[in-house]
Amino acid sequence: MICFRETSIGRIGIGVDDGGNTVTHLFFENYSYDLSKVADSSLETPLHKSAFSQLEEYLDGRRMEFDLPLAPKGSEFMTKVWDALLKIPYGETVCYQEIAAAAGNIKAVRAAGMANNRNPIPIFIPCHRVIGKNGKLVGFGGGLDLKQKLLDLEKNVNQK
Repeated sequence: MICFRETSIGRIGIGVDDGGNTVTHLFFENYSYDLSKVADSSLETPLHKSAFSQLEEYLDGRRMEFDLPLAPKGSEFMTKVWDALLKIPYGETVCYQEIAAAAGNIKAVRAAGMANNRNPIPIFIPCHRVIGKNGKLVGFGGGLDLKQKLLDLEKNVNQK
C-alpha cells in the first residue's frame, strides 16, 4: 500500500508490503506507480507514519540515520549495490566505481549505475550520495536539483 504526504521536498509516496512490516518503495511526485496500491492517508500504517516522521526529521537536519525495515526487490547484484549504498556515511559521496567494487565487481560500473538508478527506496537507501568519478552530479530520480539539495543538507548538518 502506498500513502502520500506533502513534504518540504514535494509530494512523496511511501510504499509498504501488504503486512505493513517493511518499506518497499519511496516515490517522488514524478514517478509512476500502481494507482490501485494508493491508499487514503487515513489508512496509513504505523510503519508509514514512522517512515514519514523519520523522513521529515532527516529533511529538517535532525536525523542522520534511518531506522526502518527496508525490503527492496531486485537481482542479487542490485541487492549488493543497495547494501553498499547503505554503508555510505551521511554527508559523504562516492563514485559509481567505488560502489561497483563494494558490490564485488569493480568492472561492473555501468551495472552499479543501473542498480543505483533502479533503487526503489531512494533517500532511505541513499543513492543520492553517488556522484560521477569527475565529482559531478549525475542521475537521480528526484532530479539533480533535489540531489544537490540533499547533499547540501547533509554537508551543512555535518559542519554544525
